[in-house]
Amino acid sequence: MDNSTLIIIGIVGLVIGFAIAKVLEKGKASKTIAEAKKEASSIIKIAHKEGENIKKDKIFQAKEKFLELKAEHEKHIVAKDKKISEAEKRTRDKESQVSSELSKSKKLNERLEEQLKEITHKNEYLEKRTAEVEKMHQNQVQQLEVISGLSADEAKQQLVESLKDVAKSDAMAFLQSSMEEAKLTAQQEAKKVIINTIQRIGTEEAVENCVSVFNLESDDVKGRIIGREGRNIRAIEAATGVEIIVDDTPDAIILSCFDSVRREVARLSLHKLVTDGRIHPARIEEVVQKTEKQIEEEIIDIGKRTVIDLGIHGLHPELIRAVGRMRYRSSYGQNLLQHSREVAKLCGVMAAEMGLNAKLAKRAGLLHDIGKVPNTEAEVETPHAILGMQWAEKYGEKPDVCNAIGAHHDEVEMKSLIAPIVQVCDAISGARPGARRQVLDSYIQRLKDLEDIAFGFKGVQKAYAIQAGRELRVIVESEKVNDDKAAELSFEISQKIQTDMTYPGQVKVTVIRETRAVNVAK
Repeated sequence: MDNSTLIIIGIVGLVIGFAIAKVLEKGKASKTIAEAKKEASSIIKIAHKEGENIKKDKIFQAKEKFLELKAEHEKHIVAKDKKISEAEKRTRDKESQVSSELSKSKKLNERLEEQLKEITHKNEYLEKRTAEVEKMHQNQVQQLEVISGLSADEAKQQLVESLKDVAKSDAMAFLQSSMEEAKLTAQQEAKKVIINTIQRIGTEEAVENCVSVFNLESDDVKGRIIGREGRNIRAIEAATGVEIIVDDTPDAIILSCFDSVRREVARLSLHKLVTDGRIHPARIEEVVQKTEKQIEEEIIDIGKRTVIDLGIHGLHPELIRAVGRMRYRSSYGQNLLQHSREVAKLCGVMAAEMGLNAKLAKRAGLLHDIGKVPNTEAEVETPHAILGMQWAEKYGEKPDVCNAIGAHHDEVEMKSLIAPIVQVCDAISGARPGARRQVLDSYIQRLKDLEDIAFGFKGVQKAYAIQAGRELRVIVESEKVNDDKAAELSFEISQKIQTDMTYPGQVKVTVIRETRAVNVAK
């Protein structure tokens, strides 16, 4: 064979081989496709089966959730039914109680009506007997006029004339002896009268400040102060010992604590925290510690400035600290430090006028209320006058000063003239106009009590408490009360007020008796 033939045979072989390869490859692809279809069908069956299982599980879970919610709903309904039955029971109890009270009230009204009928009968009998006594008295007067040959007015005039000269001479003699006796004891008695009179001024009503109001820019700040789950407000209360009340009051929260120093620490700490904007427990503790240190330094500085201003020397540092703490304490609505400074100045002036040691009196006046700023809870139970006396003794004050502190509320016996001076000046500072607040209810009650005392006397027609209770005007019936009886009534009412009531200053009692003669010109 030649080369061309070989080439043709080779080409034909290649063509036949390529054709055979294509046929084999096509068969293999068909087989792969069939296997893929079979595998896909299997996967679809498995997925369908799993879907059915998931569907069954979800239906079962839904049924369980439904049963659970149904049980909870039934439980809620049972609880609500129980509350309703309890409310119905309480209502029935209230109705029975009201019925009982109504029956009691009905019985009381019947008894009251019987008593009123009895009183009316007695009044009619009394008026009848009074008319008979008056008639008998007039008959006796007429008989006496016939026997003596004088009328009642003429006999009275003669008796008055005969006694006038004797009474005048006796009165002059008594006046002369009284003047001589008064000259001997004038100065000492005047001092006693002044002290005893001013002691009546002290008031016993108290309005203590136990809360402070902290104003906010907006109510949004309240949430930041409370913090997440209340952690910030608990941290502030734990660090300061002050209860923080967050209520519906707009743009404000309330700080409540009996210790005014703690309240001031809490107020300043909150101000710093709100201004800074960083409010969290660690920051709170840091700010409170700095504020406490600042307040302590300020207390000592205030105490030093106070004793220097008053010219008091040699005071123990602890007493100076107690004086500074007064700045943050109120008594009867009056700042304790201002009150103590005022008492100290008054004591110095009064002691100087009486020829006593003015510096010692001023010292006692400043320290008389230091017992109102205790350092521990146990000391709160001790009366402030006794506690202040104990402190003064502990820190080396003189016996006269200690006694004056302890005796200014009569807790112990007074042993020097400085003690009543401190008591008097304490009353003056507390009772002067504008020094202390007074609760409106107690003020109205005091006016009502004044008028009730006046109505307790016979012949009183009207009574008015005026000038904030400083004067009581009583209008009497002119037919039942004469001029002499009016003067006597004024004295009796004033004594009754002085005995039964406690009041600042004095009460003037004015009894008014008016007689009117009315005629009509036709």
